Parts: sequence; structure tokens; C-alpha cells
Amino acid sequence: MVDALGRIVGPRWVRHRRAELATYTMDGLPTRESYPGVVVMPGSTAEVREVVRLMHLTGTPFVARGAGTGLSGGAVADPDAVLIALTRLNRILQVDPRRRRATLQPGVVNARLSEAVLPHGLHYVPDPSSQAACTVGGNVAENAGGPHCLKYGVTTNHVVELEVVLPDAAVIRLGSRQGEPWGPDLVGLFVGSEGMFGIATEIVVRLEPIPSSVRTMLADFSTVRGASEAVSAIIGAGIVPAALEMMDQACVEAVEASIYAAGYPTDAAAVLLVELDGGADAVEAEATTVETILRARGAREVRSASTPADRARLWQGRKKAFGAMGRIAPDLAVQDAVVPRSALPDIMDRIEEIRGRHHLAISNVFHAGDGNLHPNISFDRRDPELADRVQVACREIMAACVAAGGSITGEHGVGSDKIDYMPLIFDGDTLSAMRAVRLAFDPDERANPGKVVPLHACREWRATPAAR
Repeated sequence: MVDALGRIVGPRWVRHRRAELATYTMDGLPTRESYPGVVVMPGSTAEVREVVRLMHLTGTPFVARGAGTGLSGGAVADPDAVLIALTRLNRILQVDPRRRRATLQPGVVNARLSEAVLPHGLHYVPDPSSQAACTVGGNVAENAGGPHCLKYGVTTNHVVELEVVLPDAAVIRLGSRQGEPWGPDLVGLFVGSEGMFGIATEIVVRLEPIPSSVRTMLADFSTVRGASEAVSAIIGAGIVPAALEMMDQACVEAVEASIYAAGYPTDAAAVLLVELDGGADAVEAEATTVETILRARGAREVRSASTPADRARLWQGRKKAFGAMGRIAPDLAVQDAVVPRSALPDIMDRIEEIRGRHHLAISNVFHAGDGNLHPNISFDRRDPELADRVQVACREIMAACVAAGGSITGEHGVGSDKIDYMPLIFDGDTLSAMRAVRLAFDPDERANPGKVVPLHACREWRATPAAR
């Protein structure tokens, strides 16, 4: 296999020694680890197709991988699988400022795309916290979100067309450059499929104009419940901010003790970061209303930044929060659940109870506007007993969020980390239907096997052979 792959991409782009493979044993989640059998790095669509054809002919499982910043164990391969790293496919192929479209390869780093289209007064909206490193191809696989997706939507709302290599090496195009599906919305189906349907080798995305006016506000609270209630009050007032983020005291302390210090008050139980954008008059009016709401819900201080430098400093602490937590412990288990906004105060209390009962270090930084929680558990996975407590706490947090009417993932995907949680929200028939869709793209289930759909929970899918 190593020799055959080397003939396709060149020997220098194949990794098979154990020390080389160690780089690819995890994604951004430290609780899922596995050595792939071999890593191959194709440099073109043609090479991707030939690699996948080899996998098809030999019946070999494969896993597509971007920058490896994912947080669900989705880009991790078992020893019997080939890991296809797409970071060499990193070119922006075309920018059409008139139609507000960009065509790019999957290995383009998210932040680089916005930098490239900035001279045209445009930007690419989905902005995961890892945007300085994560790739758009990975964002497509996971349907990634980000702080500004509250107002503008997640990745699926900004992808209009895809070139895809299917598991049998066929190359197809889904969607259209105009953004009209012209039939079943296969782009919407593919985005978020977590590598189970094939590999996107060319991506056409929507670009958005940079807002003419932006106001970023920071409010600090003496209680987490007060901050949580302020979130619901802002949305209830009919205002949809571009972003509405929350950090608790543990997270603020980690940020302010790091090189990413943003001037957040470390004595606050929680801080809210609110960003408004649009026309100058509308932003000014909304800012006045938001400040009134924040103070009515107990905000001790409300700061407002309108210059790019001030806004960048406030956002630095939020975007780099996960990196700042690296000072606390060697490993960080980042969870990703969603609850109704009205349930935020009670869920935050529940997470605090779980933290105390299991004696864990949990800090919270999350997209409060859409109820997308990110409880972060700092730990050392070399301590088996501690690692077990982390797993138990993660499951309890997920169960609490589901009981509150929520879901098990908002933007990180299911991967291997949350696969056992799927039966909490889907019955056997629904899971079987999901598997049937997968079988339509990948009848042999060789693309990213063992992820997302728990086969043990599926009921027999009573479809005719022709339907499968």
C-alpha cells in the first residue's frame, strides 16, 4: 500500500513510520486516539481520485482529514485505514467579487479566505475559534459554526456548490454556482456529513459585504444566572446580534493570565461579549437598547468598543480562550451541546453541580445567543482515574442538555466522541434511515467508518435491494 500510494503522489508525500504517524493520532480532542495505518497527502483532485480508486479496488477504509482541529474524534483513523490529509490542496482558485463567490480547495485555511477577499470589501462569515488554523474543507465536513453564525448562519448557509470524489472514485458536482439546488439539496446533505459520503475537492462559497458599522460591547456580571438571563432578554427584545458570547470566571481567569489577555475583569462571575453590525443609525439604536437590557439584568459595567483595534482586543480573549486553557492542564476535553436559551441559567447551575461532585476543573465559554454550550474540562489523561471521571461528567452534561430539550452537538459534530450519545435523541428507525442515506453514497461504509451512526442502535432497515 505504501508503495502504491507513493506511485500516485510521490514517496515524499506518504507517511508510514510510527513517529511520523504520531502527528495524526488525534484531532483537537485528547480523549480519542488511534494510529492510522498510513498517511497520504495528495496534491490535486486527480491524485485524490486515484488514491480513493486504490482504496476502492483494495477494499481499504479511509478517513479524510484537514488541519486536525476538530473536536469530536472525527478525523482519527484506525490502524487498518488510510488517512488522506488534504492540507496540500490549499489554493483559492477564483474570487468573483461581483457575484460574491469564491472557489477554493479544501485545504484553504478559514482565516486566509477572508484576508484574500478583504480588498473587495467582502468576508467569509463562518468563523470558528480555530479559524487561524482550521480548513474550509474540515468546516464543510463538520458544518462548522462560530461566534458570528448567530445572525448569519453556519457553514451550510454559505456553501453553494461542491466537487466531490465519492468512495468509488467517481467525481460529481453538487449544487450550483448560482446557489439554487435545482432538485434535492445535495449540498445541504453533504455539508456536515463528517467524511462519510466522500471527499470535497472544490468548494464554492458565498461571500458577504463587510458591515458599514460595527459595535462590540463587553458586560460583566456578578452571577452566571444574571448573564444567562440577559441573553434571553436581548433576543426577546427582537434584537439579533451578530455575536453573543459568554465566558465564566474560570475562563476569564485563564485568558487574563495568558498572553491573550484582553482586559476582562477577573472578579466577574461571567462576561458577555455582544457584537452588533449593520447601518450606523441602526447599530447606535440597538446598542442603546442592549445596554439598557444588560444593566437591567445586573451588569456591573458595560464597555463599548467601536474602533477596529479595540474590537480586536476584546475578541482576542474569546477567540484564544481554548489556547489560554492550555496553562491549566495538559489536556482539554471540549464539549459541545445545545439547549434552548431559556434553559441556560438552569443548565449552567447543573454543570456547576457536576463539576463539584466529580471534583473537576470546568470552565465555560460558549455561543450564548443560540444556546450552544462549550463546557471545557481541564485534566491530565495520563491519570486513568481522572480521565474516567471526565468521561462520566461529559455524559452527565450531555444527558442534562438533552433532558432540557437540547441536542448533543451544535457545531463540533458527532464523530467517535458522541456516537454513543446518538440514541439519547434518535430512535432505532431514525438511525437506520441515516445509515441508509450513508449507504447511498458509500455502500461498503469504507469512508470514515465507525463514526456518527451507532450500528448497534439501528433497527433493521427494511428497504428493497434496489433502494439500497
